[in-house]
Amino acid sequence: MATLKDIAKLAGVSSASVSRILNNDPTLNVPIETRERVFSAAKELGYQKKKRKFDDNIMTIGIIQWFSPIQETEDPYYLSIRQGVEEFCFQNKIAIKRAFHTDVDYLFSLEGIDGLVCIGKYSQEDMNTFRQLCPNLIYLDMNIDPIHECCIVLDFKNAMKSVIDYLHTLKHHSVGYLGGKEYTGSVLYPDVRKKYFMRFCEDKNIQYKDYIMEDSFSIESGFTMMNELIRQKKIPSAIFAASDPIAIGALRALNQNGIKVPQDIAVIGFDNINTANYTTPPLTTIFAPTFDMGYMGARMIYDAFKRNENISPIRIQMPCFLIERESC
Repeated sequence: MATLKDIAKLAGVSSASVSRILNNDPTLNVPIETRERVFSAAKELGYQKKKRKFDDNIMTIGIIQWFSPIQETEDPYYLSIRQGVEEFCFQNKIAIKRAFHTDVDYLFSLEGIDGLVCIGKYSQEDMNTFRQLCPNLIYLDMNIDPIHECCIVLDFKNAMKSVIDYLHTLKHHSVGYLGGKEYTGSVLYPDVRKKYFMRFCEDKNIQYKDYIMEDSFSIESGFTMMNELIRQKKIPSAIFAASDPIAIGALRALNQNGIKVPQDIAVIGFDNINTANYTTPPLTTIFAPTFDMGYMGARMIYDAFKRNENISPIRIQMPCFLIERESC
């Protein structure tokens, strides 16, 4: 059986470095070429890590985040999903290997995992790569149609129905949509919230066509899009923002232009991030159970592992709820 010393000799590095590379030590700073050499040598020699006893943390879950670390801090939606995954792992003493899709060597940092949680939107090429890396995997916040992998998504249809029904009850006859764009590679990933927003507006005879804008899911884009509507003198009686950061940016633009919320215009966000309760006025929003999504995803991977199985293809939808505050 191959040893760390054998791998070190073949790769031309120290045994200590081999151990740290194979265990994805985050404090080790070595060139990508060195990591590749070590993994190649381990594969060539048929090296197998020793399995620990089940009661002693034998499972390692990999988390792949499609955002960069900077993007993750700017939009807490995906950060919350990752925190849900990590909380389950912490409670159940499961080892974690984290990687960002934007990392050059992210696949190397996920070697040796027993389950993989994929957060965000990925191309078919990425999905093929992930399945080769680990067949026990789940996608969070990516609707896979037709279903050939396990995924957990939010019930955007009924979330948007609750938004439009609520605004219709408040006698709003024109509603704007401030959305964001997400891409898998160079392909635009469709946000079904926009589709259902338009459908339910039409059902209620609410005007919306002159008030749709899309940019990115950020405070800056919300500020820019709202300012553009104001500049064009296209101001509806209410605004739906596809994320709380967008809504916060819109509130800032409205305030700077002397437009009062909710007296002159109503604003609804989406996510229910912590900051939404402390805006001026506090933001009415849709609660999205992102933390629970992450927690459930990790639990499903863990349960499949305990049964010595790979998780089956299935789509799960989680409900969203309207949180009424003072911006409507």
